[in-house]
Amino acid sequence: MNLQFIMTTMSSLELIRLFLAVAEHRSFTLAARRLDVSPTAVSKGVRALEAKHGVTLFTRTTRSVALTDAGVSLLAALKPAVGQIEDAFSALAQFQSRPAGRLRITAPRAFGFLLARVLVPRMRAAYPEIGFDLSLDDGLVDLVAAGFDAGIRLGQSVAQDMVAIRLSRPLAWSIVASPGYFAEHGEPANPHALLQHRAIRYRFTTSGILPPWTFRDGDSASGTEYQLEPEAALSANDTRMIAELARQGLGIACLPDLEIDDDLRQGRLVRVLAAFLPATSGLYLYFPMRSQHQPKMRALIDEASRLAGEGLLDAQSP
Repeated sequence: MNLQFIMTTMSSLELIRLFLAVAEHRSFTLAARRLDVSPTAVSKGVRALEAKHGVTLFTRTTRSVALTDAGVSLLAALKPAVGQIEDAFSALAQFQSRPAGRLRITAPRAFGFLLARVLVPRMRAAYPEIGFDLSLDDGLVDLVAAGFDAGIRLGQSVAQDMVAIRLSRPLAWSIVASPGYFAEHGEPANPHALLQHRAIRYRFTTSGILPPWTFRDGDSASGTEYQLEPEAALSANDTRMIAELARQGLGIACLPDLEIDDDLRQGRLVRVLAAFLPATSGLYLYFPMRSQHQPKMRALIDEASRLAGEGLLDAQSP
C-alpha cells in the first residue's frame, strides 16, 4: 500500500488511533498487536499522517521510538479529545441495555386520563430516563407519518400493518339524550326510529367522515350487527363536546359510557336502546413492528402488558 492510498482510504480518526497507540507503547510492533493490524500498516499509517500534515511525529531507531516536539504537542491535544470521543461512544451502550429517550404517544381525548393516571406514572417510576410527549387526538393517526412511537385506540381503528396489544376489556357505549329532549320528541322504540330524530354525530378530524352507529338484532350477544346513519343535526370531532351538546338537549348522541357515567347517575342524560348496542372492542396499544425492539418501546410494551393483566387499564371514568 502506498501513502496516497492509505491517506485516501483511512479516515482521520483511524490515523489518530494509530498515532496514539504508537505514542503510548513507543513501539510500532506493540501498537500493531494492540490494534490487531500488521506493523507495516501501523508504520505506513503514521507516515501518511506525517505526510498529510508536513511534520515528523516520531524519531525512529532500530531500538527505540520517541516523540518529536510536534508529536508531544499533538499527543497533548489529542489524548483528552479522543478520551471524550470514546466516552461518548461508550455512553451509547445505555441505549442498548437501559431504556432511555422520549416516547411520543397519541390517544383519544376520552382515554387520555388512562395515560395520566396509570400508565405514565408507572413508567416514570420504573424508567425515570424515559420522557413522554403525549398528544390527545380523537382522529385516526398515521404513527409513522406523524412521528409517534405508539398510539392507543379502539381495536377497530388500528391499521392492519400495526402490532396491537389489548389493554382493556370491551367498552360499553350508550345512546343518550337529555330528559328535556326525550320529553319533547319522545324516546325511540328501536334503532331505526333514530332516523326520525336529530343526531349529534362524531366527525373524524382529517377525513371528515361521520362513522355510523352500530346496533345488533335482539338482546342476544350473538345477534346480527348492522349500522345506521341518523341525520347529523350537529357534528363535532370531540366526544366531550358531543356530550355537552346532548346535555343541552340538542339531540341524541352515541357515546362511550366512561364519558357519561356521571351524567347518567345524575340524570343529566338518559340511556335508551341499551339492548340493541353491542360492546365495542377494547383499547389497544399499537405501534410499527420495526420499533418494538427499541429498549424504550420494549419497556412500554412490557409495562402496558402488566397493567392490562392486572386490569388497571380497563376503562373507568376519570
